[in-house]
Amino acid sequence: MKWYRLAAKQGIASAQYNLGLMYQKGRGVPRSQKTAVKWYRLAAEQGFADAQYNLGLIYRNGQGVPQDYKTAVKWYRLSAEQGNSYAQGTLEAMYAFGTGL
Repeated sequence: MKWYRLAAKQGIASAQYNLGLMYQKGRGVPRSQKTAVKWYRLAAEQGFADAQYNLGLIYRNGQGVPQDYKTAVKWYRLSAEQGNSYAQGTLEAMYAFGTGL
């Protein structure tokens, strides 16, 4: 945790993503969806595809944030454009069910 935090504060996207995972799942830290979103967003804004996908999930499901399909699609699309097959499949499903706006 110490090393992830130090690396994340230096702007290393993979460390920011891993901190997001740890907070989302409560691994070694108190579970906090709000803190997970903070770290995922920092990594996602640097183009980290897995963080973008996880933010899409969080916004689609309204986990610790208001449910927002438009924001979910934004993050899924960014991740999908980098080849993330989970994001691609989720976008396809959202469009098929009318939640992809």
